[in-house]
Amino acid sequence: MTRIFHACDVHGNEILWRKFLRMAEYHKAETLIMAGDLTGKAIIPIVQRGENDWYCAPWGKEEKMRSRNEVEAMKERIMGMGYYPYETDPREVEELQANPGKVKELFNRLMVETLKRWMDMAEGLPKDVTLIMNPGNDDPFVVDDVIKGHGRVVYPLGRVVEIGGRYSMVSCEWVNPTPWRTPRECSEGELKRRIEDEISRVDDHENLICNLHAPPYDTNIDLAPKLDKNLKPITDFGVPVMIHVGSKAVREVIEEYKPLLTLHGHIHESSGFHKLDGTICLNPGSEYESGILRGYVIDLPPREFNFWRVEG
Repeated sequence: MTRIFHACDVHGNEILWRKFLRMAEYHKAETLIMAGDLTGKAIIPIVQRGENDWYCAPWGKEEKMRSRNEVEAMKERIMGMGYYPYETDPREVEELQANPGKVKELFNRLMVETLKRWMDMAEGLPKDVTLIMNPGNDDPFVVDDVIKGHGRVVYPLGRVVEIGGRYSMVSCEWVNPTPWRTPRECSEGELKRRIEDEISRVDDHENLICNLHAPPYDTNIDLAPKLDKNLKPITDFGVPVMIHVGSKAVREVIEEYKPLLTLHGHIHESSGFHKLDGTICLNPGSEYESGILRGYVIDLPPREFNFWRVEG
């Protein structure tokens, strides 16, 4: 039996990363796949004003700390919501507010340092467990070399990864256009070319796994709230109006090449599966802000083909 645990969209939440690493033991998974959107979305400064006097305002209200233990506890809270805590002082805060370029430089540094620390945690995994990890559309390009350079992690982009001695996996982290203008999005035509370039690396589509961050269009796994011109959800009697936002290119590729399995993410609200022309398409979804890890355990044939969603 070949067993995979697939998760994605942790967005910098260290609690989720720690839970993810434990899935090899909990579910006896031989392969762990963390497929995209690894990095957090903001820096939360912890500002020291004097001896035993720190403050931060991560939720719009100033919170004070009076000891080093309280500072460390606050850093854990911040990391558990997918943000980057940064200890600083009032002078540096003023400098950063006046210089957006320095903020970007700091943000990139914190992302890189965090990913390095995360991957170092993976050294504790059993040696027979394969850890596969790739960026998603939200992740800046500075993270790629960090992942490539770590000996414990398999970087799957631009190559074929063999799983269980029988299956081949190709990957594409790019997505169709979004309102957010993220680093790795492109037109549907370009996205289809990118995916087909990856699929061209293999001949056996019957045992092919496609790790595609964007889900296929008009399925159970690509529904997201409809947004107004200010990027706010549109509601109907208090209930969000949901629309399909997945990729038509991804759907076309699945229908044409008919891989065994496709792994997706990107649309946090659409946790679930969809069967598309015989291909099983999975999206674990994400609740990273709540500290809940969602993922799929997947048993591959020939003995059996089974999958189930877990969260915790």
